Amino acid sequence: MWFAGAARRRPVAGRPAALRLGFDLKPGMRVGLYGGSFNPAHEGHAHVAETARRRLGLDRVIWLVSPQNPLKSGHETAPLPARMAGARKVARGRNMIVSDAETRFGSQYTIDTLRALKARFPGVQFVWIMGADSLASFHRWRGWTQIMAEVPVAVVSRPWISLKSRSSPAARRFAAARAPIQQAKLLPGTDPPRWVFLTGPLNFQSSTLLRERMRGGRN
Repeated sequence: MWFAGAARRRPVAGRPAALRLGFDLKPGMRVGLYGGSFNPAHEGHAHVAETARRRLGLDRVIWLVSPQNPLKSGHETAPLPARMAGARKVARGRNMIVSDAETRFGSQYTIDTLRALKARFPGVQFVWIMGADSLASFHRWRGWTQIMAEVPVAVVSRPWISLKSRSSPAARRFAAARAPIQQAKLLPGTDPPRWVFLTGPLNFQSSTLLRERMRGGRN
């Protein structure tokens, strides 16, 4: 049975693919890391990424397309190349980078990916980006408290779930580390644990609804 808990440190040295990530980052850059299955990617994802980029003053947002989310069934997950292609269609602009870094690192969990990227790019000011729907279930992620200790976190409001997410176990556990929204642009470079909840206009697209529509079109 899979359960949330502390994550072991997993070395990625010796994996040739990990040497070719397809992007380069310089010390001092402010970079958002936006992970997910993107199954499929849609304008709601783009809204979260762009909101975080603009409100935090980020130089880049890297979409980390996961090989397989441990919390989701692989039965309905499209192949990685298809999800990568879909993400590239909606991740518009030179500041948006779609990456299969998790596959190249061989990391199954976000905590492993974060540690690998921080080791690979010292001096880069990383921020983890998630929608409010992810914050609601964040306590089920492997090493979730360790993630909060690794990098600052930006949570972007999403329809129907924002109130629930702000009273979630993770939000309550790290309530004292929450930054005022007025200090959002100070988040990159601050010492974790530190997180901010970004409110604003909502985008109502979701991967679940898109998959249901696609299934309906095949019937």
